Amino acid sequence: MFKIAGLDHLVLTVRDPEATCAFYQTVLGLEVVDFEGGSKALACGSQKIKLHQQGREPEPRAQQPTPGSADLCFITAASLPEVLAHLATCGVAIIQGPVRRFGARGPMESIYFRDPDLNLIELANYGAADPEPREQIKTSGEKA
Repeated sequence: MFKIAGLDHLVLTVRDPEATCAFYQTVLGLEVVDFEGGSKALACGSQKIKLHQQGREPEPRAQQPTPGSADLCFITAASLPEVLAHLATCGVAIIQGPVRRFGARGPMESIYFRDPDLNLIELANYGAADPEPREQIKTSGEKA
């Protein structure tokens, strides 16, 4: 059996790539990457988020590419009060948070909002979370 080393990219199906790029660049500070032929992506650390316009998705593609079907969590080192102030200046409505959650690396504190296609976006900070371990969902063979 082999092991996965990490995630290279994921694809978001969007209605309007320009609006999506403007949102992620302004609100989250992601860099827009333009490709030959007009396709776009968003640089996110060492990964990227490729954007496919609804109805113009290249092959191969997801079986049912749908705007608004994603639930993404981004990690920030910024304090959540700082993030909340920035989101307020951008006119972003907060759905929930700050709330404590348990992420891939342990306890974290998160806030939730939506992007232009209504994807759920979670911004999390590990440094602000309660250091007490919390119950974690286990996969088969995994220890808590």
